[in-house]
Amino acid sequence: MRWARLAVGSLVAIALVSAAGAQTASPGQAVTAAQMAEYRARLAEYNAARAAYQGRATPYWAAIKEKRSARYAKRRARREIALDDYVLTQPPDYTGPRKPIDPSQPTAHAVPVVADFLRHAAEQFEFVPERPASEIEFKKVYARVASAVGLTKDQAVRVYGFEATGNGKYDVQAGLEFDKPGAMAITTALGYNQLLSTNSVELLAEQGRQFVETLKSRAAELSSVKKAALEKKIAILQKMVAFSRSVRDDWNLHERLAGTPKGLAVHALNLDIDVGPLLQAQKLLNSVNFAKERGYSAPLTAAELEMMNLTGDGNGFDMVSLPQSLRSQVPTSNFFNQSGYEHNPVARRNNVVSALLSATDAVMDRETQLQGAKDLAAAF
Repeated sequence: MRWARLAVGSLVAIALVSAAGAQTASPGQAVTAAQMAEYRARLAEYNAARAAYQGRATPYWAAIKEKRSARYAKRRARREIALDDYVLTQPPDYTGPRKPIDPSQPTAHAVPVVADFLRHAAEQFEFVPERPASEIEFKKVYARVASAVGLTKDQAVRVYGFEATGNGKYDVQAGLEFDKPGAMAITTALGYNQLLSTNSVELLAEQGRQFVETLKSRAAELSSVKKAALEKKIAILQKMVAFSRSVRDDWNLHERLAGTPKGLAVHALNLDIDVGPLLQAQKLLNSVNFAKERGYSAPLTAAELEMMNLTGDGNGFDMVSLPQSLRSQVPTSNFFNQSGYEHNPVARRNNVVSALLSATDAVMDRETQLQGAKDLAAAF
């Protein structure tokens, strides 16, 4: 999932990096007094450095939040956004030591993977996704769905190239894009557009009934045997929709559901040839519609669409609605909170909007030359 992993999966990624440099005991091995003394000394050093840094950082990020709220209010009032509506200085850098890992505490649980999604789907809903006969089949179905809802080939292929490395399969998961020894999933992000389990739950809560009607229309055109199989799937999908709608339509509440066995079961829908393409395409379509509903009439470039996919529709729209003439002057920090920015080295390195969009385009240019992206382009 490229840079999205650095934002959404940052806590996991940082924990893994920090753990690698910490002196921790092996499972079943007692932590020595010397190890704990070293940990406490390093923790004190970290706390002192971090406190000094926060003295500089807190006012800066408070100004970022204040400016962002003011911009949102101006947009609601249909007032023009100007350069002074953004913080134009770069944030202070933290250059102190990393936070050490407490060797007496157990390591974090592993991120759920495809095998877990499938297991929970079977246990919670008696659901086994209908997997495609080939990768090309999934690409053809996804291309057909994406075209039908108005996504362009350029948008779909370039976002796929960026998110799924240009060669990712329909079941590619963040952290496992390449067959490397010791590779670990770093988020639940899955598929061509790297949907998190929270995205899957939220999409079912908001568009699930639409998906049900789409499948019902297909079922009406099928022969009896195939129709019965699809109707069984529709019944399961309806139960998943009901589960996803069991809380108020709120990202934080959906995130809680997504971490439960039933929520992880819902995520397995991305592997299904009938429902997976609907979910993957809808995620991008929602961003396109978000921009249109707020008066952004110009077609989103693939890089602009990726900004919305990457940072969330609100922050992404805030970024892409910035006039071209201002993009080289506005720091990317304006579109993050402090934690997200600190854990995203790409946004820090490409620290103005024009540079971040340019870097995104460069990755897309490279990755769309790979065979997976070429196959997807040919499917349109």
